[in-house]
Amino acid sequence: MSTLRQDRPATARRRPSPSVPARRRIRFQRWFSPWLLVVPALLWLAVFSLWPAINTGVLSFTNVRTLTGGEFVGLTNYAQMFQDPQLRDAIVNTVLYMLVCLPLLVFLPLLLALLVERQLPFITFFRTVLYFPVIASAVVVALIWQWLLDERGVVNGLAQQLNLTHAAVPFLTDRWLLLFSAIGLTVWKGVGYYMIIYLSALGNVRQELHEAAAVDGAGLIRRFWTVTVPGVRGTMVLVAVLISVNAMRIFTELYILGGSTGGVGGQDVSVVMLIQGAGSGANGQLGYASALSVLLFVITVGPMIALARLNRSADQ
Repeated sequence: MSTLRQDRPATARRRPSPSVPARRRIRFQRWFSPWLLVVPALLWLAVFSLWPAINTGVLSFTNVRTLTGGEFVGLTNYAQMFQDPQLRDAIVNTVLYMLVCLPLLVFLPLLLALLVERQLPFITFFRTVLYFPVIASAVVVALIWQWLLDERGVVNGLAQQLNLTHAAVPFLTDRWLLLFSAIGLTVWKGVGYYMIIYLSALGNVRQELHEAAAVDGAGLIRRFWTVTVPGVRGTMVLVAVLISVNAMRIFTELYILGGSTGGVGGQDVSVVMLIQGAGSGANGQLGYASALSVLLFVITVGPMIALARLNRSADQ
């Protein structure tokens, strides 16, 4: 037996256990390695997100300008902000923008996702057509809509040729028509993006539930509300949050369609347009623009908290 043990090849022999310093080195590397991956992301977050947010809050209590320094002025910027008549128009426009876009971009993409997930003829072509506005530049799309909706544009020209109207419709000069034109642009450009999100969520809804509901006599609409909507409710909340945040930060559509002044009389402005107007230029009021940014953050977080509470109450 001892002879057989001595004849074993060297590769089959048991390797010696690592020494105590080697074990400590391995343990140290296991603790240190994850931080090598996390620290760059934390530094990026601190430099480009956390520090600008803190600095904006600090600047909102000063009267600093672009090329000159400033001093602490307390709540002066906030008092000036709430006395600004354009801010009231901006808040009304922003809230109305969100209230109209929210139901349209929550349910319309879901209905389109239910349609395009079916294996129908030319369905790939329709998927591409619906998603094409998403990849197009927002500025280019807004310029095209401005050309279409102008008083001498294609839409008014066709309407007058078909005797639908005798005068040009002021899509870009009337306050509410301009606002709803911008809303239509936002819905048209965003419906394909949210449709893709819903398509991925619909793959997790079990077909057995639809078959069981159909056996029980549930129709198409009944199955939609009792099977499809509960199955994608979490995705609907995510989409609603994204829509609310984007609606609160609306800028390009109103800026291109209505101009930098916010349409005739400056009534079609958003909060972001006010921030851009106050903080731009060599003599920009960075303190006042920072106060507007703080207000935008507060009114943006509100819908997110409300939707999160609504989703939590539905789960319970």
